[in-house]
Amino acid sequence: MIERYTNPEMGNIWSEQAKYQTWLDVEIAACEANCKLGRIPTTAMETIRSKANFKSERILEIEAEVRHDVIAFLTNLNEYVGDAAGRYIHVGMTSSDVLDTGLALQLKSSVKLLKEELSLLEEAIRDLAKQHKKTVMIGRSHAIHGEPITFGFKLAGWLAETIRNKDRLSILEKDISVGQISGAMGTYANTDPEIERITCELLGLEADTASTQVISR
Repeated sequence: MIERYTNPEMGNIWSEQAKYQTWLDVEIAACEANCKLGRIPTTAMETIRSKANFKSERILEIEAEVRHDVIAFLTNLNEYVGDAAGRYIHVGMTSSDVLDTGLALQLKSSVKLLKEELSLLEEAIRDLAKQHKKTVMIGRSHAIHGEPITFGFKLAGWLAETIRNKDRLSILEKDISVGQISGAMGTYANTDPEIERITCELLGLEADTASTQVISR
């Protein structure tokens, strides 16, 4: 994103730090799901909850050597939790499980921010429309003066469009709130669909109906 033109809050959502944080959220949620099904000892899960962390600079340093972003991230994560607990992280998963599900979390955060901003815009336009309900102005047709209207009436059109945009965002939010923990090729060969269901539920996402390693765009 171009910093000069970026809303600071939106920029934070799409920062490298935030991206890695969503990866961590996905990995921890998957571990919680595995623990719930008895596949991770509670002591290891406690270690993961309390110690799981990362450092962006360290991830990039490792990536320069291993040439793989998720491996670099997991290597750095393991440096925090240690081998005893780290061995249970990412089990049965493929990189896209982390990348695509993490992306969904970023998209969902973006939509939330946009909806908040649109609500503020809606309120501002509504108030201004009431103030100028009887403020006469020139209407336009074919780029020339037409019949007189009021500025409040013109603002009412902007308000209606803003409300429609909020509805579109609500539909979009549902469309992008999709995750997956289905493993290589999306076959669940080394994991369980129940892990995916629980993980997505913890993250506030819906499990993809039929992912083929990546979530359909």
